[in-house]
Amino acid sequence: MEQEYLDQRLARESIDTIRLLSADAVEKARSGHPGTPMEAAPIAYLLFTRHLRHNPCNPNWPGRDRFILSCGHASMLLYSMLHLTGYDLSMDDLKHFRQLDSRTPGHPEFGHTPGVETTTGPLGQGFAVGVGMAMGARLLAARVHPELFDYRIYALCSDGDMMEGVAAESASLAGHLQLGNLIYLYLDNRITIEGQTDLAFSDETASRFLAYGWHVQHVEGENLKEIDTALGRAKQDSRPSLIIARTHIGIGAPHKQDTAEAHGSPLGSEELRLTKMHYGRDPDESFHVPEQVAGHLAAAKDRGRALEARWQEALHRALGDNNAGLAAWQQATEAGLPSEWQSALPRFSSEDGMLATRQASGTTLNALSEHFRLLLGGSADLAPSNNTALKKEGSFRPGMADRNIHFGVREHAMGAILNGLAHTPGLIPFGGTFLVFSDYMRPPIRLAAMMGLAPIYVFTHDSIGLGEDGPTHQPVEHLAALRAIPNLTVIRPCDANETAQAWRMAVDNRRGPTALILTRQKLPVLDRREHGSAEDLSCGGYILAREQGALDIMLIASGSEIHAALEARTLLQADGYGVRVVSMPCWELFDAQPKTYREEVLPAGGALRVAVEAGAGMGWERYVGTGGMVICMEGFGASAPAGDLMEKFGFTGKHIVARIKAAL
Repeated sequence: MEQEYLDQRLARESIDTIRLLSADAVEKARSGHPGTPMEAAPIAYLLFTRHLRHNPCNPNWPGRDRFILSCGHASMLLYSMLHLTGYDLSMDDLKHFRQLDSRTPGHPEFGHTPGVETTTGPLGQGFAVGVGMAMGARLLAARVHPELFDYRIYALCSDGDMMEGVAAESASLAGHLQLGNLIYLYLDNRITIEGQTDLAFSDETASRFLAYGWHVQHVEGENLKEIDTALGRAKQDSRPSLIIARTHIGIGAPHKQDTAEAHGSPLGSEELRLTKMHYGRDPDESFHVPEQVAGHLAAAKDRGRALEARWQEALHRALGDNNAGLAAWQQATEAGLPSEWQSALPRFSSEDGMLATRQASGTTLNALSEHFRLLLGGSADLAPSNNTALKKEGSFRPGMADRNIHFGVREHAMGAILNGLAHTPGLIPFGGTFLVFSDYMRPPIRLAAMMGLAPIYVFTHDSIGLGEDGPTHQPVEHLAALRAIPNLTVIRPCDANETAQAWRMAVDNRRGPTALILTRQKLPVLDRREHGSAEDLSCGGYILAREQGALDIMLIASGSEIHAALEARTLLQADGYGVRVVSMPCWELFDAQPKTYREEVLPAGGALRVAVEAGAGMGWERYVGTGGMVICMEGFGASAPAGDLMEKFGFTGKHIVARIKAAL
């Protein structure tokens, strides 16, 4: 292998250039993290020049390896590598690091900078997203084509990643699934913002990952041969790999190496001058890239073009074999959703009796799975309750990639893994748990919304209506919390047919994530000959039942409370009131409608507006106004049968009527 090395002197000059380019950008911005890019430069150099299968001229080539900078605070390392290896990122972009509207933000952002595979920043998230990417590659290899999707996922991780719980959850699952296409490098610099890691962290990390079922190696962070050999061994092992590199943060900075001062602040002009002198560079020269280094690293473009060309040839050969799975993947990635898929949506009748919306969701999901070969997902150990099992499909297991994923009791990891799956071209991932546990998933949900990824969340047991499990499991503030996330579509259907339409909107929404909020308790299937069409759910809110005569009261509700609102309407109409019931399953879709439509559904005037929802009332004032009323939860629930709870907390027709008459 030794003869395969490029000139050691040139390699070292390249590494020093990466270090100083990163430090210069942080210094110019007067903000950022110089120490980690400096310590990780040898690893990044070897990855981008020798190991990573990538094409700077086409960052989205499907057959490429993926590189994740899980320690996103070291973003200048990634930006330096992208610039030097020929991605569409200029020197001016580096000089505008962390500035308004620059292409080099403080932490890498997916879709913003060419070559950034996922948004990282919250530590541990990149680690877990990579597990999802590895699972996605495994599924494509098994169900589409083994040679076209044999790519690997590399990630650079820090002490902070190792401490975060989401990394532990996802590492456990990755080891169980034997994801051998996963190669992570851990920068063991023993420094955090507050000081030495032994202030709070004394794990035997190698032992922990061996216990998870990972392949673990140790290297010195400055030893190119050791790192290169370890990467080669990792590729040959069938287990996920962790390479622990003993590194020195801020290496070469005479007064700040191995100190917390090199972590989250610029080195300072004088320290940077001394650092440049340590590396034999002109201390007065900034953003300098020696000509031979520029040519050496830019060779990645020619290498990448050749790698992609071979992959494209293999793709054309495979398409000639009439591979149905490959044809379906190509349809999904190039042409979008298959034609007439919506005809697969089930239609429910009022004669079907009582159905929980979680049951209707399971029926709909299984019907859709017949049309979408790359629809996959599962639950955080709650599939029988969430109704998320695909009945005709097998399980994703060690050595076998199928469409039912068992995430285990790992909600935080599930959310991030769904993001990794959503990054995988062609896949439509979903994941289920109880709504109350969306708290565990909020960071990856937020990142999915930020990145415009489109996982589908199946949140069941949506209110106090779940009953006897009590307030620890009964969500109250969770709908309001989810609705507060920009670009997240939250849909709470009122019956089986609205649930089918909610799935239609979720599958059709490829611009951001969708959360389906579903009941445990059974609900009537509305007779749509008497009420508005369930297909109007696409508008977010619609008139479910019109008033008779003058409009006196508008009842606006979602989910199970629609049925209490309809009951209240019957009682109020008997007293001579004109009452309209508006089903409002999705605020985001309703707010996106034209003003004329919104005013048609909720006309201005003297009618009393009343919102009814068995959750926190925050936000409903936008629809009821200052003169309206919100009937909601004011505290937590209790342990009792669902009917008793709805009675106790006032979500029945007679209680709604009593509140309205008191207000009138």
